[in-house]
Amino acid sequence: MDGRPLTVLIVDDTPENIDVLSAILDGLGCEIMVANQGQRALELAARRRPDLILLDVMMPGMDGFEVCRRLKADMSLAEIPVVFVTARTDDLAAGFAMGGSDYITKPLHAEEVRARVRHQVERLVLLRELRELNRSLEERVRDRTAELTLANRQLRIEINERRYMQDRLNYLATHDFVTRQFNRGALDAHVSELLAQLQRDGQPAAFLLLDIDQFRLVNESCGCIAGDELLRQFAELVAGCLGRQDFLARLGGDQFGVVAAGLSTAQAVALAERIQAQVAAYEFPWEERRFPLSVSIALVPLTRYIVSFEQLMLTADECAYHAKRAGRGTLRVHSPAPAAPPPGDEPADAGRGSTNWALTLFDALQQQHFRIHAQRIVPLRPPADGEPAPLRLETLVRLWDPERQRLLLPGQFIGPAVRFHLVTDIDRWMVRQVIQLLGQVPDRHAAIGQVAVNLSAVSVRDTTLPAQVAAWLDEHRVPGRLLCFEITETEAIVNLDAASQFMQQLRDLGCRFALDDFGSGFASFSTLRRLPFDAIKIDGVFVRDMDTDEVHAGMVRSMTEMARLLDKPVVAEWVESEQVAGQLRDLGVTWGQGHAFHRPEELTAERLRDWTAT
Repeated sequence: MDGRPLTVLIVDDTPENIDVLSAILDGLGCEIMVANQGQRALELAARRRPDLILLDVMMPGMDGFEVCRRLKADMSLAEIPVVFVTARTDDLAAGFAMGGSDYITKPLHAEEVRARVRHQVERLVLLRELRELNRSLEERVRDRTAELTLANRQLRIEINERRYMQDRLNYLATHDFVTRQFNRGALDAHVSELLAQLQRDGQPAAFLLLDIDQFRLVNESCGCIAGDELLRQFAELVAGCLGRQDFLARLGGDQFGVVAAGLSTAQAVALAERIQAQVAAYEFPWEERRFPLSVSIALVPLTRYIVSFEQLMLTADECAYHAKRAGRGTLRVHSPAPAAPPPGDEPADAGRGSTNWALTLFDALQQQHFRIHAQRIVPLRPPADGEPAPLRLETLVRLWDPERQRLLLPGQFIGPAVRFHLVTDIDRWMVRQVIQLLGQVPDRHAAIGQVAVNLSAVSVRDTTLPAQVAAWLDEHRVPGRLLCFEITETEAIVNLDAASQFMQQLRDLGCRFALDDFGSGFASFSTLRRLPFDAIKIDGVFVRDMDTDEVHAGMVRSMTEMARLLDKPVVAEWVESEQVAGQLRDLGVTWGQGHAFHRPEELTAERLRDWTAT
């Protein structure tokens, strides 16, 4: 660049962000200028004319969008490329509309920052070389008009060079540098042209928004290089499913867009299912591990009611949100009918600390590091006939840490399991293992009342699970009546009708359901009568100190009365003293569970035999 270093203006109101960006760009030999507010940035840009501006979106006073608008309004500054730095992906459309050239997502990743800056530098160099070549060509044409015959061959060479640089510049402007597929800007242009054509002739078309379910697992556990390789291989898988008329682009992160022109909604659904099947059949290899893949797809039929690229992306993003909430590998077709947004079931993101939870949980499932513990549930009043009550248990998952030689409790790993979409795999492992254990003691089935297994709300959305449970029960010759599924996060159940159907399918096998942690939230009360629960478990938070806390005692009394009116048996958790057990008996609570009766211990076939011995 004319022998001078690249001048970069960093605009951010947070000094720490400026320091981080400066450190990342240090190795590129850049001359750094900084501004901590929008007005200061405009003054510096007018006086020093930087080669590139890294512009934070969220700033007090004048935000990044307004700074960019004023820069582009000034003819002397309009050609300076602006790269937005933002933590909000919904800012991107507004940023590009203001004239932004690119964006960098927060939290900052050094390799991404350097790659995007190099991309802009290459583009800037090509622009300057192109201008210089144009000026040179014009001068030479004037000087050599008289020698046109002799200069003709050289002139053709120079014109070809210019055409090459123009083609290269156009490629960089319309393609993603990681996957070599079209980028968001190219998709915008293609969709806008297609929507205009759609207004004229009404030709059917569809847009597919693709989201890689396991990208975060691979990218955060194995690093950005593995993440980039996954994106490249995924793009090749999808491209292999498309026809010549289809348009594939990477939108950013782990999202891709496919425009299928000339396809009806049914044909587009078939295309989406073909993509899902192709991705599901492939495993991503990285450093002696193979990661199974799945893709969630939001399908939006293009109609005359969609009139802009921004409207299409908003519609697709909303549809993709519901697809992701419904579970991995989900296909959701947008319907113009409005739908109420589902309540959040995402737990607070647990801190990673020094544990790589993604690989820890992935390896635990592959190498059988999970363990099953159990706690007995005892009757608070002896049976009237004097016969021993059938054995009742709640199974509890534990994670064995081979490195530290210790067991981890669910509170430490269930949050990350939800975050990395592995909680359904853990649920399936638990159900399968419990059924296998029960299958080892067929002579004790008559003495077992029920064995409870916890299910997450995400697993309740898994429509394939009931059939799988039926197959396991049949394989191990276990009667379904021995299983009781406990569901805690009823507020996370998006579709009550689908959840009711899921529960009824398992109830048809003889299985039962208990509403766990009853009283811990409004959702427990609102869904109790709409879902076919067989029993209620009162949240132990209210039980353990009801002998000293009158408010908690009153709440337990109210919940017990409500259960009595609904004719549902009650289990009280966290019973830790005989005094609390006595109060529960007086209230008519049927069952008790807690350290006052039994401390959890590892569940084995031998232990089941001991507990059911007469």
